[in-house]
Amino acid sequence: MRIEEEEEEKESQLLLSQMESSIKQLEHFSSNTNTNTISSHLRQSLTHLTQLGPFSSHLNLHLWKLSYRLWNACVDLSNASSILRSSSSSSSSFHDLAKLRHIAADILSLAGQVSGVPSPAIKSASFFYKTGLIWHDLHHFDLASTCFERATDLLSNLNLHLPDADHTKLLLDLNLARSRTAWELSDLNLAVAMLSRSKSLLHGSPVPDHYGSLANQYLAFGKSLLSKKNETTEALKLMKEALDLCEKVPNLGELRWKTLRFISAVHLQKGEFESVIKCVRVLRQSEDEKNQHPSLPVMAVKAWLGLGRFGEAEKELRGMVVNTGIPEGVWLSAVEAYFEAAGGTAGAETAKGLFLGLLGRCHVSAGAAVRVAHRVVGGEGSKARAKVVAELVSDDRVVVLFTGEAVAKERMAMHAVLWNCAAEFFRSKDYATSAEMFEKSMLYIPYDIESKILRAKGFRVLCLCHLGLSQLDRALEYINEAEKFKIYLQKKDHDGAICQIQAMMNSLNFTTDFISLSAHEAVACHALPVAVAALSNLLNFYTPGKSMPTTEIVVLRTLVTILTQEPGNELEVVKFIKRAHNRASELGSDLFFGKGEVGGRERNWFAVTSWNLGIRTVKEGNYELCAEFLRLASEFYCVQVNGQVEENNAMVWKLLILTVSAMIASEKQRKAALSESEVNEAVKLLDKAGKAYDLCFNFPQLPFNVILSWKQILKSISTGTRLNDDQITTLEPDLFFIYTFSAYDIKGRLNDLASQQLLVKSFASSKACNSKYLLQIGLIASQAPRSNHEVATFALNECLSSLLSSSSPDYQNVALILRKLIAVASIHKGDIDDDAVYGMYKQAYQIMVGLKEGEYPTEEGKWLAMTAWNRAALPVRLGQTEMAKKWMNIGMELAKRTPGMETYTACMEDFVDCFRKKFHVQNNGENMPQLVV
Repeated sequence: MRIEEEEEEKESQLLLSQMESSIKQLEHFSSNTNTNTISSHLRQSLTHLTQLGPFSSHLNLHLWKLSYRLWNACVDLSNASSILRSSSSSSSSFHDLAKLRHIAADILSLAGQVSGVPSPAIKSASFFYKTGLIWHDLHHFDLASTCFERATDLLSNLNLHLPDADHTKLLLDLNLARSRTAWELSDLNLAVAMLSRSKSLLHGSPVPDHYGSLANQYLAFGKSLLSKKNETTEALKLMKEALDLCEKVPNLGELRWKTLRFISAVHLQKGEFESVIKCVRVLRQSEDEKNQHPSLPVMAVKAWLGLGRFGEAEKELRGMVVNTGIPEGVWLSAVEAYFEAAGGTAGAETAKGLFLGLLGRCHVSAGAAVRVAHRVVGGEGSKARAKVVAELVSDDRVVVLFTGEAVAKERMAMHAVLWNCAAEFFRSKDYATSAEMFEKSMLYIPYDIESKILRAKGFRVLCLCHLGLSQLDRALEYINEAEKFKIYLQKKDHDGAICQIQAMMNSLNFTTDFISLSAHEAVACHALPVAVAALSNLLNFYTPGKSMPTTEIVVLRTLVTILTQEPGNELEVVKFIKRAHNRASELGSDLFFGKGEVGGRERNWFAVTSWNLGIRTVKEGNYELCAEFLRLASEFYCVQVNGQVEENNAMVWKLLILTVSAMIASEKQRKAALSESEVNEAVKLLDKAGKAYDLCFNFPQLPFNVILSWKQILKSISTGTRLNDDQITTLEPDLFFIYTFSAYDIKGRLNDLASQQLLVKSFASSKACNSKYLLQIGLIASQAPRSNHEVATFALNECLSSLLSSSSPDYQNVALILRKLIAVASIHKGDIDDDAVYGMYKQAYQIMVGLKEGEYPTEEGKWLAMTAWNRAALPVRLGQTEMAKKWMNIGMELAKRTPGMETYTACMEDFVDCFRKKFHVQNNGENMPQLVV
């Protein structure tokens, strides 16, 4: 019997040696290593070894170590993804690594109990669990299930009366993993049973993550069932289980709301509309208003429609317009659902208003416009609905969606929708409505050679419509004039086309529709000068009470849009924007811009356009025009809409400050000082800015693109020595600084030095102040033509204090400030207060003490040493020995702390020694050596 045991021991040792050899190959992996072969050898050895057990404690420990070495080698190979990708051999695939991990788990299980190793069963179960997860990810669900079952057996045999947190967590994760695998194998009963079993592990558990993991799995299974027919009841049951778990512990609010949203969706799918409304109400009461999920109003719309309460559904739709988190497709599906249930002219008007509102808040695709137009005209046709569609598709904001080759397909789709609608009315002999729809369809025909036949077809149909209305003269004139005008445009004879417009205006049957259509034709042909001429002529016909084809504000907006497409038209743009502002003042904002949301959007369009043009012109370096555009923008934001001024005080404050800054910058550009009237205007604007600021408490920061543009203005205003370009580029401009800077400049022109000091001191005590802004102010205040040495001294000293208080001061700027302070003190105090100048040198010396070599700028150190030494020259000649010694000593000390001045220092020391020897002798005008700075 002993001989047999020894033989088995030897055989076991041999098998273990073979296994160890295979594992070493993995540990020293190369491109020639075949993991598939290694896994086969290991599996064979393991199979033979299993038949020889049980083993001695020594062999069990050896097995334990081999298992961990194999597992760690697999981990290293998995992490080395680049090696795996570069290998052309399939042996190094993730599938082979999963087999190797599985072998490692089996080896660890075979080792069993090992003395000195705590909780070996849990470690073995952990290996099987992790291997099962890998098999699951590789879609080998049968192998994954096997691993999970092995792990479950190992844990269930422990018989722990009070399992610790790690054991509970592993068991819960294992149950969830088994559940997911069973679900993939279509064993739904086992999947749900494993979830139910997991609930027993949560009793008394204080860990919210455990509840969250189980609730998430219930929710995932419920969502999966939603896509299947006749499974909504089971899906609802699973989701309610998830909701129940979320309500048992805190900190699962987000998951709870998510689950409740899906429960609401299930109720909607089942047609239980009252339950949907209840869920939505609970969600709206529970969730933060700022984090309302975009699905809530969509579900509410469909539920209200299901209940036949169209008024409530319309309220939800209008609320969706201002919700930027709702995707376009979701919003459109809600509108379509509304039409399916409501229909009629009222529904069409609602759709138009909502769609235009959507245009105002975000980018809308051309495809969305086609869907809305098709839905409105695709139902029971009527004049009223056709009129709504005509108004929708002729809106400039809608037409512009279809510009360019990228939307050619959508453009033709829109043309087809409108053409087919017009054809229906033509067949029913409603020629007036038909003509209007045919005319709108022509807005969606591009002006190119390929579309020539289609456009000609449109003209012929329009002629037939007018003949059907017995408007013979108009039909003939329409064709003749349109043909002439089109010929001029095609030949790019802009002057001829403009003359043709004048001829149209002299016709007997002239109406302003001719000019409006001519403008559309010119825009489509990219004949922008002709379009501008047509629209400019159209403006002459606007008088109170007169019916016009389009509103004056639309004409002006179109003119500005056209002119801004090409550079060099800024003066014309200013003229038309000014006209818009003046007409709003003459007619009243509600009459000119329109009432309600429309009026607000029109007013804001001109304000924002003026702002954008101001930014564009400043990028181009045209500060004079920039100031004009920004001033106009501020005035538009002050215009009352619907009888009240919106809360735009922060924007007005910002614009007025930047306007004054641009005015100052334009002075440098045109090389001519601001006139007295311009200075007075700047004073008024700053005063107005101050009042606007008093009315606002919280205001937005400058947009980043605006910040970048305004740096150019700051750099244009700055003169003389200042921060280098890289430093300026990294500054975060602050409106308080721009305001202080501009006000300081204007106060200086009025010679109000006291106000300048108060202004800068007030800014220095504000949160907006920083060292770099103080440096800019100090540099400007120290220079002609309007220097203020007290402001310069204050700002530079404050800046110096701020820099030196930093953990890593910018000594380049410290040196710059010291040089400027010395210059200011020398000019304004040098003759009467030599100690003030000396104090600045002394402060520089104290700053340099303790610094590493080269930390203080070498050139600046040389400048300090040389200028301090040279200041001793005059006292030496005049026999003022004490003053001479003072300046020579500070100069020499500064030189000793500046690299590269060793020769200078030796010269200085020699002269000082000679000077001391002659100290008791009266100086006879001996000259000291001068150092060249």
